[in-house]
Amino acid sequence: MARLSVELHRFFFEEERPAKVTLTDILELAGERIFGFLFVLLAFPSALPVPAPGYSVPFGILIFLLAVQLIVGAQTPWFPERFRHQSLALKQVQGVLKVGLPWLRRIEAISRPRLTYVCTSLPGRITIGIAIALMAISMMIPIPGTNTLPAIGIFVTGFGLLDDDGAISLGGLVLCLMGGALSLSILLAIWFGGASLLDLIKQWVSGVA
Repeated sequence: MARLSVELHRFFFEEERPAKVTLTDILELAGERIFGFLFVLLAFPSALPVPAPGYSVPFGILIFLLAVQLIVGAQTPWFPERFRHQSLALKQVQGVLKVGLPWLRRIEAISRPRLTYVCTSLPGRITIGIAIALMAISMMIPIPGTNTLPAIGIFVTGFGLLDDDGAISLGGLVLCLMGGALSLSILLAIWFGGASLLDLIKQWVSGVA
């Protein structure tokens, strides 16, 4: 099967498309690697160095639905009909891909099957599903700073699923952990009136000492 970057370039730039594309159209690209493919594709806009606005909440919902299905062992993803037929402007998608495809090719250059049990075993897929579900929730929080790093974690973890590259997926899980810590820090800062997670830890350590 061709590399994801090749498939995306062919689908969105080389072949003639209507002015709007739907999730159903995109699912045609996925084939047997559908979960990893969709995690990568749906996290892509929010994971870019210059994120595209308006994607994090709806795509976060879709990623969450996918993650839950991965946890319960589904082989084929299910989406509500209204999500399957939700349309996206072709030009907007092409704009995101022009920025993101070079980054995608860099990861593809180092991706290969290794530590495959991380991506193929039941415990590995459940762990990945839980991490991605939590990051999807973070993506849906409408607060600056809670979207990009969690989306990057989902993107990298999902990319590992594409080629059964457990090393890349483990790296993605580390990014998910960092994204969770950052989101928690931001939420705590808001809840406690500006105190970050690091400040709270320092205060706790000082109190113990």
